[in-house]
Amino acid sequence: MVKGRQGERVRLYVRVTILGYKRSKSNQYPNTSLVQIEGVNTKEEVSWYQGKRVAYIYKAEVKVSGPQYHCIWGKVIRPHDNAGIVRAKFTSNLPPKSMGSRVRVMMYLINI
Repeated sequence: MVKGRQGERVRLYVRVTILGYKRSKSNQYPNTSLVQIEGVNTKEEVSWYQGKRVAYIYKAEVKVSGPQYHCIWGKVIRPHDNAGIVRAKFTSNLPPKSMGSRVRVMMYLINI
């Protein structure tokens, strides 16, 4: 968190909920995830988030060495429908236990 002008805290990310994988009636495509950005309700509002980086942060089950928290990075690709849901591709597919959990869309540019 970064302090703003009057001392209030400013978040540098937007909260996002993972809805599931992109799918059809009989097939599921785990390389593309559907996410709902908080406060985005139309297709036009999605255009500002296209290309922004998404971070799925989770706690490692066993701490061997290194950090206890791990991160899977992704990118907002395109809108999915007219209700503000977007498609995101991650470097490795999200695990099924991530459905319904929160991820973060970073509001600044990241080169990874």
